[in-house]
Amino acid sequence: MKKICTKISLIILIGIIMTACDTVKRVPDGKKLLKKNEITVNDKIEKDESISNLLYQKPNSTFLGYNLRLNLYNLAKENPDSTFKAKVIDNPKKYERLSTLLSKKQVERLGNSFFYSGFHKFLKRTGEPPVILDEARAKKSITRLKAYYFNNGYFNAKTSYAIDTLPNKKALVKYSVVTGEPYIIDSLTREIATPELDSLYEANKSKSVIVKGEQFKASNFEAERERINTNFRNNGAYYFQPTNITFVGDSIDTNHKTNMLLKISDRSVRVGDTIITKPFKLYKISEVNIFTDSQTGKNKEKVADSATYKGYNIYSVDKLRYKPKAITDAVFFTPGVTYADFRRTLTSRYLNNLRVFNSPSIQFVEDSTDVNGESLITNIYLMPRKKFSFGATADVTHSNIQNFGISGSLTGTFRNVFRGAETLELSLRGNVGSSTDFGVANPNDVFFNLSEYGADVKLNFPRVFLPFNTERIIPKNMIPNTVLSLGFAKQQNIGLDKESLTGGMYYNWNPKRNVTSRFDLFNIQYVKNVNKSNYFRVYQSSYGRLNDLAQDYATQINPSFFNDQNNLIIEEGTDGFIAGVTEGTISTTPEDQRVIESISERKTRLTENNLIFASSYTYTKTTKTDLLDNNFWIFKTKLESAGNFLGLISRLSDQPKNPNGNRTILEVEYSQYIKGELDFIKHWDLSNSKVLAMRAFFGIAVPYGNSDNIPFSKSYFAGGSNDIRAWQSYGLGPGSSGGINDFNEANMKILFSTELRFKMLGKLYGAVFADAGNIWNVLDSENNEQYTFTGLKSLEDMALASGFGFRYDFNFFVIRLDLGFKTYDPGKEVSERWFKDYNLGHSVLNIGINYPF
Repeated sequence: MKKICTKISLIILIGIIMTACDTVKRVPDGKKLLKKNEITVNDKIEKDESISNLLYQKPNSTFLGYNLRLNLYNLAKENPDSTFKAKVIDNPKKYERLSTLLSKKQVERLGNSFFYSGFHKFLKRTGEPPVILDEARAKKSITRLKAYYFNNGYFNAKTSYAIDTLPNKKALVKYSVVTGEPYIIDSLTREIATPELDSLYEANKSKSVIVKGEQFKASNFEAERERINTNFRNNGAYYFQPTNITFVGDSIDTNHKTNMLLKISDRSVRVGDTIITKPFKLYKISEVNIFTDSQTGKNKEKVADSATYKGYNIYSVDKLRYKPKAITDAVFFTPGVTYADFRRTLTSRYLNNLRVFNSPSIQFVEDSTDVNGESLITNIYLMPRKKFSFGATADVTHSNIQNFGISGSLTGTFRNVFRGAETLELSLRGNVGSSTDFGVANPNDVFFNLSEYGADVKLNFPRVFLPFNTERIIPKNMIPNTVLSLGFAKQQNIGLDKESLTGGMYYNWNPKRNVTSRFDLFNIQYVKNVNKSNYFRVYQSSYGRLNDLAQDYATQINPSFFNDQNNLIIEEGTDGFIAGVTEGTISTTPEDQRVIESISERKTRLTENNLIFASSYTYTKTTKTDLLDNNFWIFKTKLESAGNFLGLISRLSDQPKNPNGNRTILEVEYSQYIKGELDFIKHWDLSNSKVLAMRAFFGIAVPYGNSDNIPFSKSYFAGGSNDIRAWQSYGLGPGSSGGINDFNEANMKILFSTELRFKMLGKLYGAVFADAGNIWNVLDSENNEQYTFTGLKSLEDMALASGFGFRYDFNFFVIRLDLGFKTYDPGKEVSERWFKDYNLGHSVLNIGINYPF
């Protein structure tokens, strides 16, 4: 029945849209719908979108060659108010009939309802009005084309256009460009009025963007203007502006060569009603004044407390609440240093990074005591944030485990805790959720069968917090900070009811622009499973396999291990059966014994308590400039090592080994491994709201010493909304095993994803994607060939997913729906891997927030 209704709805929708397929429905008589623009450059069709974007008029947008938005617009009634008036208001019988059911005011308001008006307004907003050919805009377009080619060295370029009339009130505009021969830069001379600036230019002229012998390009001269301005302002020329730079070209009778002259005039200064010029001066800083709690422009005389520290003057209208070093470390101007714009930028960034002030105001005034007039006084005005702030959040959530959840948190922030601009955050968090997946234990059949609560403490120091000086290693211009954290959580989400205690200390800094580094000195994680007896209720796939095997050997098994349905009792029966097999009292085939031992080993691994003491280093570099940048790449790598410190403590304190022969701390086996990851993301802006995005990831974690496998929390999984989207989270792999466990994980992962994003309607975007990858076991206790990575041949086990999706942009976040299809499934027989489950019935719907990468 559902399928029939779906088909009928689809037929109706197609029928409605087809009725609007007359694309010239809203084109007035005597006018033409612009169907296409065609640009030829030197008699060759130009397909570069950056060129076509110069035109003032473009045809209506298309989706897969169809004018979807135009036809949606044509569906809307042109004047729904008039239609309603004619149909209801001016129809006495209908008006009276409606008035008996509704009041007259309500009847009149019907005209503004969604049915009569709102729906048509929605279609017009979502749709797109027809683009009517405007010859005036075509003329403006050829002027813009001519200017574009002129700015790229074609000074004699000729442009024209012609209109071809097409049937059914449509038209094609043909634009023609004849560029002629480009002009080449033959020489660059300079006239710089201020000698000091001339010396600065001479010292850096080898970095000039203007190169003799290259084609003239206006963009290069803009870049050179910016380079010169940056050079001068970073070397003391406080009053210098880009408008002081002029380029003059001479291309008359030069045989397509251009002689350029760089002119830099003196500074213009208004004196009364007269403007005079005088040479630029290179300024030094003579004094630095910091007002820690003043409004912009307050005078230092109106202060109650002050301090002098290393040449800095610090003022406060009340008692000074900050240690001088904490404030001055954030200031990159010192008495005697040359003025530089980059120092101003660094100072502003560092002061913002303290998180105890609002955006600072940094002002400069000439020092009247300097007879040479070459000194500036720096005044920095700071407005403190509130000493304490409180925040609360509440969210509806969806995750890999819970179908529906409600989470909330309370956070208190204390600023300037130790008078050194430190920030202390205390938070409480909680979550309740509902799940019908993954075998979550729910004996009472309650809706909210998942819960988690916890508390966290985080202390932030706006510097490197170490007992020795690190200025030479991590100077303050890298804006470092140190974070100490401690957290506790208790959760009931996968039936094992975990408790965890975490703590850590890490450092962040920025070695270069768009580069971040993070070093975790230590990260401690202790995980305790408080409900281990629930294992086989949670991991039902493992229980099912074990129970099936038990039926084959029922005559050798104690009858008390079975319930009335002849299934193994959890936990008495499952543990008893496993013990009988491993101890040899139950005789099985070698293959069955191996499977049972594997189930037992997995149970032991997933229910054991974990103690992880790790250190790591993370390096991230990006070329992304802002949120609107769609042409960038991000590279991230991480190296992590765990267990070495605890191993040293265990040996020094002569901690006893457990029955497995492994060392312990407080009777808990500590994990020992080394882990490395590489993550690369690249976006290409294809213009017209089309973006091609790609991600490549490789990660491996190798256990050694005290461990022969990786803790579950540090292992890799495949599948999910940000991964291989034709499989559910934890549903793929390892290798060609077919994802037979409830939670499939391993210690090595390869992932490659790519998707094309494009605009459909308004803020609705579409995407087509392909994801490839898998997880494997390598160099650990697993020896099943289906699970392990044995060499390049194992790459045959790379799964492939493909599909399509929709994204709706709410500006501050994006809602995403992706439908993934199993294109190549390594869990099947070799002859059955390609396209066997490529249908809606086996597809996976992923719902996510924001883009997957």
